[in-house]
Amino acid sequence: MRIAGGALIAGTAAAVVGCSAATEHPVTPVTAVVTSGHPSETLTPLIQQALPNVHGKTFTAATVTFPPGARAAPHRHGNAFVYAYVLEGTVRSRLEGQPMRTYHQGENWVEQPGAHHVATENVSNTKPAKLLVVFVSTTGEKLKIDDPHK
Repeated sequence: MRIAGGALIAGTAAAVVGCSAATEHPVTPVTAVVTSGHPSETLTPLIQQALPNVHGKTFTAATVTFPPGARAAPHRHGNAFVYAYVLEGTVRSRLEGQPMRTYHQGENWVEQPGAHHVATENVSNTKPAKLLVVFVSTTGEKLKIDDPHK
C-alpha cells in the first residue's frame, strides 16, 4: 500500500510537471552549503504553483540529489507538509523523537508541518541517491531552513 501510494503520487507529480499551467512560477536549483566536510544535497524544483483552491498555500515538487556519502544539515521545512519518495539509491532519515529509518528505491515517508529533520543521508559512498519531494507550504515561505550553526 505504501509503495503503491508513493507510485500514485510520483505519477501525479510527473503528470503535473508535464502539464504545467500558465500560472507556474519559474524556479531554479538550490544547492545546500557544505559545512561539515561531507558533500550535501542539491534541491532542484520541478514545479511551483499556488493552489487555486487553498488560499495562501503553494504546491512544490522537486528532486533532491545526494552524491555518494552526502548528508543534509539538520533542518525544518517551516509549516510545510512534506512527502518524500526515493527515486534512486538508499537514504537514512530521522525526525526528532523518532528512530532512524532506512528507505530504499520505491519507498516513501511524510513529514508533518513543523517537523525537525535531524538526519538525512545517502547510505552509499559510491552511488548517488535521489528523492522526489513534494511540499504543500505557506506561499512565500522558505522550503528548507537549516538549524543555526553552534
